[in-house]
Parts: sequence; structure tokens; C-alpha cells
Amino acid sequence: MDKAQQITIITWTKRLLGFSAITLWLYIIFSISQSPAPFREQAPYCMVSTMMIFGLLSMAFKGLEYWEREKIQSTKEKQ
Repeated sequence: MDKAQQITIITWTKRLLGFSAITLWLYIIFSISQSPAPFREQAPYCMVSTMMIFGLLSMAFKGLEYWEREKIQSTKEKQ
């Protein structure tokens, strides 16, 4: 697999991760909002799920960006 193809795969992986994280977050928020409990009891679940989902997404993005940067730098060094 050449470098350009790997960078394309990294880019599409980031897009797919972003879409799936937002979809999962919306599903969880919708599920929590359907609960008969008052908002005061739902708020902590909303906050925690938001922090966990987007924290994991940020970690995955940082890893992919690091990998992408390494691929680009190794390509420049060979030229």
C-alpha cells in the first residue's frame, strides 16, 4: 500500500469516526431524554456521555493525525 492510499484511508477513517460518534451521541441523548425522570436527574447522564464519547473521539483523532503526520514526513524525507 503506497503512502497516498494510506493517507486517504486515514482521512476516511477520521470522517467515519466523526460521523459514528455524533450518531451515537445523538442516539444516547435521545434515549436519555425519553426517560420520565426530570431534567435534573437526566443532566449528569447527558454530560458524562458527551464527555466520554467526544473524549474517545478526540483520542482517536489525535492518534490518526499523528499517524498521518508520520506518513507525510516520511514521504518528504525520501524525496
